[in-house]
Amino acid sequence: MDELISIIILGGSLTGIGVIIVRKIPVLCEISEEECEESIFLSGIIDLFRKIRNKFTPLHFNIFLQKLLSRIKILVLAVERKTDIKLQALREEAKRKKEIISDNYWEELKKAKKSSLRKKKKKYF
Repeated sequence: MDELISIIILGGSLTGIGVIIVRKIPVLCEISEEECEESIFLSGIIDLFRKIRNKFTPLHFNIFLQKLLSRIKILVLAVERKTDIKLQALREEAKRKKEIISDNYWEELKKAKKSSLRKKKKKYF
Protein backbone atom coordinates (compact mmCIF):
# COMPACT_ATOMS: atom_id res chain seq x y z
CA MET A 1 0.00 0.00 0.00
CA ASP A 2 2.88 2.33 0.85
CA GLU A 3 4.52 1.55 -2.48
CA LEU A 4 1.34 2.43 -4.32
CA ILE A 5 1.04 5.77 -2.55
CA SER A 6 4.69 6.61 -3.23
CA ILE A 7 4.32 5.64 -6.91
CA ILE A 8 1.24 7.85 -7.23
CA ILE A 9 3.06 10.79 -5.61
CA LEU A 10 6.11 10.24 -7.82
CA GLY A 11 3.96 10.07 -10.95
CA GLY A 12 2.08 13.22 -10.01
CA SER A 13 5.31 15.07 -9.28
CA LEU A 14 6.91 14.03 -12.56
CA THR A 15 3.74 14.97 -14.44
CA GLY A 16 3.74 18.40 -12.79
CA ILE A 17 7.40 18.97 -13.64
CA GLY A 18 6.73 17.88 -17.22
CA VAL A 19 3.79 20.27 -17.57
CA ILE A 20 5.86 23.16 -16.27
CA ILE A 21 8.72 22.37 -18.64
CA VAL A 22 6.40 21.99 -21.64
CA ARG A 23 4.80 25.35 -20.90
CA LYS A 24 8.16 27.11 -20.51
CA ILE A 25 9.85 25.70 -23.65
CA PRO A 26 8.09 28.09 -26.08
CA VAL A 27 8.82 31.07 -23.82
CA LEU A 28 12.50 30.16 -23.60
CA CYS A 29 12.74 29.59 -27.35
CA GLU A 30 11.41 33.09 -28.02
CA ILE A 31 14.20 34.72 -26.01
CA SER A 32 16.55 36.53 -28.39
CA GLU A 33 20.21 35.64 -28.76
CA GLU A 34 21.26 39.01 -27.37
CA GLU A 35 19.50 38.32 -24.11
CA CYS A 36 21.11 34.87 -23.96
CA GLU A 37 24.63 36.15 -24.40
CA GLU A 38 24.49 37.57 -20.91
CA SER A 39 24.50 34.08 -19.45
CA ILE A 40 26.24 31.07 -20.98
CA PHE A 41 24.25 28.78 -18.72
CA LEU A 42 20.95 30.22 -19.90
CA SER A 43 21.94 29.90 -23.56
CA GLY A 44 22.87 26.25 -23.01
CA ILE A 45 19.48 25.58 -21.46
CA ILE A 46 17.69 27.33 -24.32
CA ASP A 47 19.61 25.27 -26.90
CA LEU A 48 18.69 22.13 -25.02
CA PHE A 49 15.02 23.09 -25.00
CA ARG A 50 15.11 23.87 -28.72
CA LYS A 51 16.54 20.42 -29.42
CA ILE A 52 13.85 18.82 -27.26
CA ARG A 53 11.12 20.80 -28.99
CA ASN A 54 12.41 19.79 -32.42
CA LYS A 55 12.44 16.12 -31.40
CA PHE A 56 8.78 16.19 -30.37
CA THR A 57 7.18 16.21 -33.76
CA PRO A 58 3.65 14.79 -33.87
CA LEU A 59 5.02 11.35 -34.80
CA HIS A 60 7.41 11.29 -31.86
CA PHE A 61 4.69 12.57 -29.57
CA ASN A 62 2.39 9.70 -30.62
CA ILE A 63 5.11 7.15 -29.91
CA PHE A 64 5.79 8.79 -26.57
CA LEU A 65 2.08 8.73 -25.79
CA GLN A 66 1.82 5.04 -26.72
CA LYS A 67 4.75 4.16 -24.46
CA LEU A 68 3.30 6.21 -21.62
CA LEU A 69 -0.12 4.59 -21.93
CA SER A 70 1.37 1.10 -22.10
CA ARG A 71 3.37 1.77 -18.92
CA ILE A 72 0.24 3.06 -17.20
CA LYS A 73 -1.61 -0.08 -18.32
CA ILE A 74 1.16 -2.27 -16.89
CA LEU A 75 1.04 -0.34 -13.62
CA VAL A 76 -2.75 -0.71 -13.40
CA LEU A 77 -2.51 -4.45 -14.10
CA ALA A 78 0.13 -4.82 -11.38
CA VAL A 79 -2.07 -2.97 -8.89
CA GLU A 80 -5.05 -5.09 -9.92
CA ARG A 81 -3.02 -8.27 -9.37
CA LYS A 82 -1.96 -7.15 -5.89
CA THR A 83 -5.53 -6.26 -4.94
CA ASP A 84 -6.70 -9.63 -6.26
CA ILE A 85 -4.14 -11.42 -4.08
CA LYS A 86 -5.19 -9.39 -1.02
CA LEU A 87 -8.86 -10.04 -1.75
CA GLN A 88 -8.27 -13.78 -2.07
CA ALA A 89 -6.34 -13.81 1.22
CA LEU A 90 -9.19 -11.97 2.95
CA ARG A 91 -11.73 -14.46 1.56
CA GLU A 92 -9.67 -17.41 2.79
CA GLU A 93 -9.32 -15.84 6.21
CA ALA A 94 -13.06 -15.20 6.40
CA LYS A 95 -13.72 -18.79 5.34
CA ARG A 96 -11.42 -20.13 8.08
CA LYS A 97 -13.11 -17.94 10.68
CA LYS A 98 -16.50 -19.12 9.49
CA GLU A 99 -15.42 -22.75 9.80
CA ILE A 100 -14.15 -22.18 13.33
CA ILE A 101 -17.39 -20.47 14.29
CA SER A 102 -19.51 -23.23 12.77
CA ASP A 103 -17.44 -25.90 14.56
CA ASN A 104 -17.88 -24.11 17.86
CA TYR A 105 -21.59 -23.75 17.21
CA TRP A 106 -22.22 -27.49 17.09
CA GLU A 107 -19.99 -28.12 20.09
CA GLU A 108 -21.85 -25.48 22.08
CA LEU A 109 -25.17 -27.03 21.07
CA LYS A 110 -24.02 -30.44 22.33
CA LYS A 111 -22.86 -28.91 25.60
CA ALA A 112 -26.11 -27.00 25.99
CA LYS A 113 -28.10 -30.15 25.33
CA LYS A 114 -26.10 -32.14 27.89
CA SER A 115 -26.42 -29.42 30.50
CA SER A 116 -30.18 -29.14 29.92
CA LEU A 117 -30.55 -32.92 30.26
CA ARG A 118 -28.63 -32.85 33.53
CA LYS A 119 -30.85 -30.08 34.83
CA LYS A 120 -33.95 -32.06 33.90
CA LYS A 121 -32.65 -35.17 35.67
CA LYS A 122 -32.00 -33.20 38.81
CA LYS A 123 -35.54 -31.82 38.84
CA TYR A 124 -37.18 -35.24 38.75
CA PHE A 125 -35.07 -36.82 41.43
